[in-house]
Amino acid sequence: MLSLVVFAQEGKQKKADTLFNKFSFVKAAEVYQDLIENNYNKDYATRRLADCYAYLRNPNQASRYYKQVVQQENVPIEYYYKYSQALRGIKEYDESRIWLERFKDSGGITNTNDFDKDIDFITNVFNAKPQYFINKLNINTKFSDFGAIEHDGKIYFTSSRDEGVSIQRLYGWNEQPFLDVYVTSKDSKKQVDHTSKLKGDVNSIYHDGPVTITKDGRNMYFSRNNANNLGKEYDKKGISNVKIYRATFKDSIWTDIEDLSINNKEYSTQHPALSPDNKKLYFTSDMPGGYGGSDIYVVDINADGTLGTPKNLGNVVNTKNTEGTPFVNNEGSLFFASDGHMGIGLLDIFGTILDENGDITSVINLGVPINSNKDDFSFTMNTDGLTGYFSSNRQGGTGDDDIYSYNRVLLLSVKGTVTDAINTNPIPNAVVTLYDDKENKIADILTDEDGNYEINIDANKDYKVVASHVKYIDDYRVFTSKNLRALESVITANLILNPVQNVVKLAELNTIYFDFDTHYIRPDAALELDKIVNLMKNDYPEMVIRIESHTDSRGELSYNDKLSIDRANSTYEYLVSKGIDASRITEHQGFGERRLTNGCEDGETCEETDHQLNRRTDFIVVKME
Repeated sequence: MLSLVVFAQEGKQKKADTLFNKFSFVKAAEVYQDLIENNYNKDYATRRLADCYAYLRNPNQASRYYKQVVQQENVPIEYYYKYSQALRGIKEYDESRIWLERFKDSGGITNTNDFDKDIDFITNVFNAKPQYFINKLNINTKFSDFGAIEHDGKIYFTSSRDEGVSIQRLYGWNEQPFLDVYVTSKDSKKQVDHTSKLKGDVNSIYHDGPVTITKDGRNMYFSRNNANNLGKEYDKKGISNVKIYRATFKDSIWTDIEDLSINNKEYSTQHPALSPDNKKLYFTSDMPGGYGGSDIYVVDINADGTLGTPKNLGNVVNTKNTEGTPFVNNEGSLFFASDGHMGIGLLDIFGTILDENGDITSVINLGVPINSNKDDFSFTMNTDGLTGYFSSNRQGGTGDDDIYSYNRVLLLSVKGTVTDAINTNPIPNAVVTLYDDKENKIADILTDEDGNYEINIDANKDYKVVASHVKYIDDYRVFTSKNLRALESVITANLILNPVQNVVKLAELNTIYFDFDTHYIRPDAALELDKIVNLMKNDYPEMVIRIESHTDSRGELSYNDKLSIDRANSTYEYLVSKGIDASRITEHQGFGERRLTNGCEDGETCEETDHQLNRRTDFIVVKME
């Protein structure tokens, strides 16, 4: 009898594992629960049961059983991380941090710098001022609804609703109907049921969706279970993976379905998204060679419709966990869902920061209310850059996954650092003043001890920012908050201040003079310059100077500007030729007739000796040591 009981329990565990490996988590959970109640291989069954609830996106039940799992002897350390994730899903953030620390201390986190940097992430996110305001849509049902995009006044989305049909086929993962693609007018009040299914050949008897559509409306890329005329195709493990297909809009329906070269029955390719120019296809895949569970890839779309070689987006975006549902907005910024980057729930939505070359340099969590303690994913943005859709299974929804719309209010600021032009040190207590394009003062602020400042600004305006300090000459920058990329919420405007002209003026540095209408160094000027060379080489080896050259008022203003620049250049070249390091001369500038030393302006009668006083080069000491 005992042998028969043991044999029966072994059979149940084998059945549960088979269901689990085929992603039938609802049925697998029932069998693992039965094994636990019969105390058969209880530790193993508890781990599997917790994993079932994690895959079913039920953090309440998952955390309940993971709590038991982490008390087991010799438990694999990845369960510390799984428990931490489940605790985030029920907003137990302090407890989640404890188990994330345990995971790190056990060797689960190798990059401790990133971990320590992000440890206060939750506090920072909830204290941040929200930029997004959300609304639930009336197209949601008790089933799974997600992946909404807007195209030509219509909303396309994916749903497991199959209400109104006589026969329903259920998916073993969650016991819901298979997914199909639906379309409805953006402003429609009509109920979205089976009559709103996308017309044509995109929907099949298996999973279909989500979709993306080219700007010209001619092609649609969509996800679908790998299948042929005989039914599903399976990989070596008996799993029917997902592929991306392309459909063409012809005679008012979507037809001519094409299998793409990036597909392979041994792994999944799904969640298609297009670049703004429709020349690149972004997608999710668990193909070999990635960083973790699923990664985001990009592939070129050639002019003839063929595809190039997929390229992994790298470890700035991808982690050892799950990344998916990519979307690229009009400015080229990528948005995606991940449970591998530091977040506030299970799947969180992230955006990317681009450098001036369009390369991804970092990712940023979109914060609340876009993200919640549950799954948040399938973020899309309309062409206005301020509205769009995302999906979530958060509390308060209509059913499983729900579609939400959002509108975005930009929170912008200008920030920068004020530094000394000579030694590049930060300047604390400098006054930074913000002006609008009509020179109206908006705000002013003092720089901190590191020379930093930050001022809030409005969108779609032109500004000027000015830095001033009693020991320095003012500096300014003009900038605009128009046409910013989606995640460009901070504009950088660094300011560099030169010491005031009369910081130090040594008697030994005599002014040199030029003949009328020339820039050549006279013999008497050469003697003075040699004194300066000796002073800089022997007496003050750390001294740094600035050269300023001038003309008298005779001649055209533009001509005098050029003549003074030539005089400054001649002086600079002479000093360098005598062995003075060029780095010790910060500037050599010409000011033309703009800084006369006397009243000999245009129209005034002056002696030649008076004009001579204006044809000069001054030497300003800006640093002694």
